[in-house]
Amino acid sequence: MTLQPWVRREERIIADTSIFQVRSVLARSPRTGEDRWLSVVTTGDWINVIALTDDGHVVLVRQFRHGTREFTLEIPGGLIDPGETPAQAGARELREESGYAGGEPVSLGVVNPNPAFINNRCHTVLIEGCRRVGDPQPDGGEDIETELRPLSTIPQAIASGEIDHALVICAFWWLAQARPGRFVAAP
Repeated sequence: MTLQPWVRREERIIADTSIFQVRSVLARSPRTGEDRWLSVVTTGDWINVIALTDDGHVVLVRQFRHGTREFTLEIPGGLIDPGETPAQAGARELREESGYAGGEPVSLGVVNPNPAFINNRCHTVLIEGCRRVGDPQPDGGEDIETELRPLSTIPQAIASGEIDHALVICAFWWLAQARPGRFVAAP
């Protein structure tokens, strides 16, 4: 049997927030012919930024996350605005969240955060030669502290659970693939 896509027959917006919509979708299974109601979250694509200084440090941000009700250690990132490229969004998010800027953003990779029910993609860019150019300018929903860490300490921060955001870990995996030897394995 060859897999076939499900056919969407009906769609309703259940919730419309500032950053995503929740849709109820009636779709027909090509295998069984049965209709099922499914939940789908639609949102714009996201950007993650690995920002490196000339002396080998990573620009990280610490912020409170409402989903887990905890502070997390992450890399700068956010929604890609309409009309922006991932590179433009990466440079903007880095500047806004950390006060840092650097060279031209280089694409490292793209993933689907959870294709089971979310429609978007998360892009990761690398910006090297970063330096502080001003104060952070987070939006009204963000309280952020900037932190610099040696790149060599990131595998241990991931292994210990200090960095536990799945898309941030994925971004560092992209970096490890693009720049073999820049990381050392966590002890």
